[in-house]
Amino acid sequence: MKKRITNLCFCLGLLALGSGCNSGNTSGRAASGDGLDSLIASELAFAAGQALLLDSQCPDTLFPRTFEQDSVRCSRSGWWTTGFFPGELWYLYEASGDDLFRNRARARTAALTSEQYNRNDHDLGFKLYNSFGNGLRLTGDSSYTPVLLQGATSLLTRFHPSVGLIMSWNPNPGRGWDYPVIIDNMMNLELLFWASRASGNPVYAERAIAHADKTLANHFREDNSSYHVVSYDSITGQPQAKETAQGYSNASAWARGQAWGLYGYTMAYRETGFARYLEQATRIADFILQNPNLPEDKVPYWDFDTPDSLKVYRDVSAAAITCSALIELSRYVAGEQQQFYLDSAVQILRSLAAAPYRAEKGENGGFLLKHSVGSIPHGSEVDVPLSYADYYFVESLLRLKRLRAGEEVVKQ
Repeated sequence: MKKRITNLCFCLGLLALGSGCNSGNTSGRAASGDGLDSLIASELAFAAGQALLLDSQCPDTLFPRTFEQDSVRCSRSGWWTTGFFPGELWYLYEASGDDLFRNRARARTAALTSEQYNRNDHDLGFKLYNSFGNGLRLTGDSSYTPVLLQGATSLLTRFHPSVGLIMSWNPNPGRGWDYPVIIDNMMNLELLFWASRASGNPVYAERAIAHADKTLANHFREDNSSYHVVSYDSITGQPQAKETAQGYSNASAWARGQAWGLYGYTMAYRETGFARYLEQATRIADFILQNPNLPEDKVPYWDFDTPDSLKVYRDVSAAAITCSALIELSRYVAGEQQQFYLDSAVQILRSLAAAPYRAEKGENGGFLLKHSVGSIPHGSEVDVPLSYADYYFVESLLRLKRLRAGEEVVKQ
């Protein structure tokens, strides 16, 4: 594997010359298994048909969120998941080269333009990088760059030096949360890393690193599982409470939270080359994959510590996020570890591409996957399709396709 560049400032200098800091290793073994290339092709074709059906269910000013009671539920641009369906359309344009998907992705992306000024939301990475970011990468449309940079600037208004983290949710005195930070927020750092590359301004990346480092210090237990929420004292910057709002209990390992952490630290390693992030990503991956409560098909229950009496619901979204992260992570390790992560990702992908998780053509309102969970404690989006599950499923298909073709797994 190519030696990683670990000096971020040097990295920014290379970027000014047109170079990058991604791992260049594309020569590793591709995943084995008869019919895998055919599976990828057929699932991308299936996704294309379903996406056009789903696209017809919501006007361009609204965004597909889930499918409940035989109806597609749509949301306005302010909801945190709105960037996923435009991102899925961009991925399908990448996979097919069909201008129909490019045009629909453009229309959906344009409807998110106002979110660049939203300073009340930490999920601007999900909203803008998945939509405008993929659009910029695939079309080179220079009008997307200022939207992304403004979005990154808006996101940084939620970073306070006294704490050293980006605030996720707003303060909640009723729950005793002064400065809550959730593990999900690792995902939004990708927008900040991009902004430093695009602008040459190291501040975006420096604050992303500060956030990743302090999350690493305070969000994880000894077994490498993570809390969902850590609330900090806004004056001292010290943790006040460690909880799990959408999982089974404060001491449990909420499945999607573990997936966010895995993906987030894998991405952070890609962007910085810092060994501590790679080490954390592998620790999280091993916690997930070697967990005795992970089902044989590697699609987790909604919480790894769910008691037997509540083992009813799987979380396909957690599986899809994990799958995509493992494909990338396999490029940064070697030997048996590399093959273990890659084989595990392929197993997850095969599981998701079959019953009972994958929808039938023309069903599910146009969503690809079934049986995801938003938040059981809040009674929200339980055992339903979710837009982000579909996004990371399609991303996994494309990443595996690139790997098997000897290309960079992550395109930037």
